[in-house]
Amino acid sequence: MSTPTPAVRMAKVTKRFPGVVALNEVDLDVLPGEVHVLVGENGAGKSTLMRILAGAETPDSGSLELGGHPVRFRSPHEALQAGISMIYQELNLAPHLPAEANIFLGREVQRVPGIGWLDSRTMRERSRQALESVRADVPLGVPVQQLGIAQQQLIEIARAVSFGASVVIMDEPTAALAEAEIETLFHVVRTLQASGTAVIYISHRLEEVVEIGDRITVLRDGANVATLSRAEADIPRLIRLMVGREVSDAPLREPMAPGAELLRVDGVTRRGVLAPCSFSVRAGEVVGVAGLVGSGRTELVRAVFGADSPDAGTVSVGGQVVPPGSPAASVAAGLALLPEDRKADGLALNLSVRANVSLACLAQLIRLGLIDRRREASLAGEQITSLNIRLRDAAQPAGSLSGGNQQKVLLARWLASRARVFLFDEPTRGIDVGAKFEIYALINRLTREGAAIVMVSSYLPELLGMSDRILVMRRGAIVAEMPRCEATQERIMHFAALQNIGAEGASA
Repeated sequence: MSTPTPAVRMAKVTKRFPGVVALNEVDLDVLPGEVHVLVGENGAGKSTLMRILAGAETPDSGSLELGGHPVRFRSPHEALQAGISMIYQELNLAPHLPAEANIFLGREVQRVPGIGWLDSRTMRERSRQALESVRADVPLGVPVQQLGIAQQQLIEIARAVSFGASVVIMDEPTAALAEAEIETLFHVVRTLQASGTAVIYISHRLEEVVEIGDRITVLRDGANVATLSRAEADIPRLIRLMVGREVSDAPLREPMAPGAELLRVDGVTRRGVLAPCSFSVRAGEVVGVAGLVGSGRTELVRAVFGADSPDAGTVSVGGQVVPPGSPAASVAAGLALLPEDRKADGLALNLSVRANVSLACLAQLIRLGLIDRRREASLAGEQITSLNIRLRDAAQPAGSLSGGNQQKVLLARWLASRARVFLFDEPTRGIDVGAKFEIYALINRLTREGAAIVMVSSYLPELLGMSDRILVMRRGAIVAEMPRCEATQERIMHFAALQNIGAEGASA
């Protein structure tokens, strides 16, 4: 039986950026109807390789074939016309437009071709069908900036699938999705596979990789390390190939006795978003927050931090009430928020890494009305070294770093601020296995030093491994609380999926 012509063939692809060889003669073959997974640490070259395939970057050398025919794309539009659709790791939506406008952006349906009047009804109906095909519960007619990250991710997936592409690239598609939504995505992937579509799948979640991938290609430092079949791949072997050393992917919470109460949340409420929520966290304690998409997890930590103003309730740090709706007051009180969307809500992308690290502690750096640049450089350099942030120099714009290193810059900011209470919203989203291990170690270090941590995560093994207690949310309410020793994935999902909130979910 002859081998089918690859849907995609990339040969000896090389790409350099100033001071960095992002790709060094990388080869990749993807067959029709194959799910081909790319893995590697942040900065290994995965996204760059796919951006070349999708027409967003031009290689310095190497060749690209689609269905056996040489191609060279000068733009994403050309790649899309050739049948390549990409779901980017970082959301790529027009925030002020609703789902249906985003799905048809650049290919709007006109009532009469050439006249310009849009056929809104047709686009709305087709968008509804596209969203239903990925089982996405997303409202139409609502600007996507008002939706959660997971809902926006599902819109991206629906848009990519709606093109009817022969090659679909998914860059960290599950990073913002809970377990139920991941199963839906896998259904979509298998449907595409059955139709003969080639799927290239990038993920740091290795249990997903060995479940969904037909073949797995490992990149390290911009070069091919190995391509394995599913039968050849196991998680320890993949980790060794990715990082070149022995590293555990399993989160491991160091046991320690909690101290005095550092954070108390009493009856925090936002109309239509959060029911009255109350909980506390002690020094040296990690409290995890679980729930399905739309359960109110992100809304809760944003309200606690003051990014969104609560309608009622109080937040206290160390026994002192923090003025509501004031991030500045929260920072002064020792609160820190690592947001779910690091680009939109966390980083100043055009500013240097040095400036981003120092943003939360400028008061410490000002002398006679001016920032002491020497002290700022010293402060940033200390955190960059401590967190092993990979960059050319501290003057580099934060937006030019990989997703994992951007996350570390945010962590560096809050460590420099000497915060006492950390609100982590999906702290390992889009983070490679090596960086995950570093963040878990950092969480253990912070709690040893007496910090209190609230951690929202859609990745249940992470919550189970790193939390001392777990809160479960549904429809804006905390419906269960359980110690780690009593928590299981099944028990968490039971409370997260309860149809009725009441006495049944008041305690676990």
